[in-house]
Amino acid sequence: MTTTPLTDPARFRRIMGKFATGVTVVTWLRDGAPAGMTANAFMSVSLEPQLVLVSARNASRFSASVGIGDGFAINFLCDHQEDLSAHFGGKTCEGLGAMHTHGSGTPFLPESLAHLIVRTVDIHPAGDHKLYVAQVLALEERDAVAPLLFYGGRYGRLAAPPSCHA
Repeated sequence: MTTTPLTDPARFRRIMGKFATGVTVVTWLRDGAPAGMTANAFMSVSLEPQLVLVSARNASRFSASVGIGDGFAINFLCDHQEDLSAHFGGKTCEGLGAMHTHGSGTPFLPESLAHLIVRTVDIHPAGDHKLYVAQVLALEERDAVAPLLFYGGRYGRLAAPPSCHA
């Protein structure tokens, strides 16, 4: 294993890509219209109260639109939803990204593996990003659907579990 000083942002990004993650699309209201962005910088923070964290670039539309007290949704993508990830990642595809509206007014993707409806309770500056801590207000999941994964700059899927033979 080679250890070198932190000087190359491209190398740092490549190494961070060695950590496999799920893929989410964060959805919110921007100037009264539904908006979304693909994000894999998401994590659970606390069970009591139920808190989650999303990291967003300072220059993002999300950071320009969402403040403390604002709601948004975190939609976990299914293994067949690479097109939605690309769409909300900036490669817009006509006809993709239809959203429903939760009773709170927050837009969400109804065909996702799961979605959380949340409200921002804290925002922390972190270099060129902001960390959004949000309380979970509602959640929903679908059964028997596999997640979309991201590793090394590519999408992936869970391997079938090995069969056990006695």
